[in-house]
Amino acid sequence: MRFQPHEYQRYCIQRILEQPYLALWLDMGLGKTVITLTAVAELKYNRFAVSRVLIVAPKKVAEATWQKEAAKWGHLQPLRISTVLGSAQQRIRALAIPADIYVVNRENVPWLVERYRNDWPFDMVVLDESSSFKNWQAKRFKAMKLVRPRIRRLVELTGTPSPNGLMDLWAPMFLLDGGQRLGKTVGQYRERYFDPDRRNRTQVFSYAPKEGAGESIHEALNDICVSMKAEDYLQLPDCVTEDVPVVLDSTAAKAYKRLEREMLLEVPDGIITAGTAGVLTNKLLQLCDGAVYDSAGGVAEIHGCKIEAFLELIEMLHGEPALVFYSFQHDRARLLEALRTTGLRVRVYGGPADDEAWNRGEVDILLAHPASCAYGLNLQDGGHHVIWFGLTWSLEQYQQANKRLHRQGQRYPVIVHHLVTQGGVDEDVLSALQQKGDTQAALMEALKARIDNARRS
Repeated sequence: MRFQPHEYQRYCIQRILEQPYLALWLDMGLGKTVITLTAVAELKYNRFAVSRVLIVAPKKVAEATWQKEAAKWGHLQPLRISTVLGSAQQRIRALAIPADIYVVNRENVPWLVERYRNDWPFDMVVLDESSSFKNWQAKRFKAMKLVRPRIRRLVELTGTPSPNGLMDLWAPMFLLDGGQRLGKTVGQYRERYFDPDRRNRTQVFSYAPKEGAGESIHEALNDICVSMKAEDYLQLPDCVTEDVPVVLDSTAAKAYKRLEREMLLEVPDGIITAGTAGVLTNKLLQLCDGAVYDSAGGVAEIHGCKIEAFLELIEMLHGEPALVFYSFQHDRARLLEALRTTGLRVRVYGGPADDEAWNRGEVDILLAHPASCAYGLNLQDGGHHVIWFGLTWSLEQYQQANKRLHRQGQRYPVIVHHLVTQGGVDEDVLSALQQKGDTQAALMEALKARIDNARRS
C-alpha cells in the first residue's frame, strides 16, 4: 500500500529527522507508528544516520503492532524487524538476528541493559507509550537512564504525557534532555514548580503545582515536544479506525489450529450449509476471543491474549472513556473480571440509566453487546473511543453500533479500535466488514479458504 501522509504527519516526520531528541504527544489514531517508521527508514537507508534501532513498547504492542504496520506500507518493506520476546534464550536469539529494528517489551528493558551495558548497540531508541517511564524509581527508568549517554537519537511517543498530573513529566523529559529543561533531579523539579500539598509534620504526601507552573513547564518543553490532539486536525476524517493485532501464544495457537482443522475437516465435500457455517465460525470466533462454550454449556477458557491486549489498549487511553462491544456472554464475564482491579468505573449496558450515566461522564468503560444498543441510542456525549473486543459478521449491526458515538453532536473524531487475532477468523470478519459485501457470501468464502488451508497443512 502506498503511504500518502497528511500534512501534520509530514511535519512530525521532518521533526524526527531534524531533532535527535523529540517527544511526539499525538492522540491515538493520528498514526504515530507509521510516522516513526517512515522517519526510521529515511534515517537508515537514505541518510545513513542510524545503525540499529530499539523500540520499547507494551507487550502486546511489541508482539505485532510495529511489525504489522511495517508490512502494510510499500515504502517500509526494506525494514527488517526482529521481535525480542519470550524466554531469555529466545530473546538472545532474536538479538543475534541481523535487523534494522529490534522490538522489546518494556518489562525486559532492565534485562536488555544488563546484558549489554557498556556495549550498548542501539544508537536510536523509540519509547512507545513513554508515559510508562514516568516513575523515576522504577527499574525500567533507571536502566534506560544508565544507557542514555550512549543513545544518539531518542523518540518518545504517547497520547497522554502526564496522565496523573505534571509530576509525571519529569522522568520522561529527563531521558530526552538529561534534565536540561526540568532539572537534573526530581527534587529540583519539585522545588521549582510545586508546593507541598497533603502532608503531616514530618512527611509530604503530595505536591500541588505553583500558580502558572503548567504554562512555564510547557514553555520549557516547547522546542522538544510536538503536541497534537485529534480534534485539532480537520483534515482527519470524523471517524478513524485502528486495527490492534493480537498474537496468540504458542499454546493458544496450537489449540486454535487443532479446533480449526478438526471442525473444518468434519465438513464433507460439497456445499456448506449456512447452519453448519455458523457453527464453525462461531466456535472459531469464540476461540479468537479466548474462551469456548463446551457441549454442556460450560465455558472453557483457552487463553488470555486478547484480554491482555485489551488491558494494554485501555491503559493507553489514560482514562478516556470507551464503549466496548463484546460478542459472547463469556467475553463479558472475563472482561468484567479483568477490569475489576483497575479502579475504572465499569458498567454493562442494560437500559436508559446506563446511557444517561455514560453521557454524564460517570462511566469509564461501558460494555455492550452490539445487538443491545445498535439503534436509537445517543451516546456521543460520553466519549469518542469504540473498542470491538469481539467482531460481528453483520455489517448493519457493526455500522449502527459505531453510530452510537459517531453522530451529530459528537465533538471529537471517533476512533474505532478493532482487536484482531492474527491468523484467525477475526481477520476474515474484519475483511468482510471493510469490503461491505454480503455477510453470508463472505462467511462462506472465508470458510472454503480455511478448509483448503487446513487440508494442505
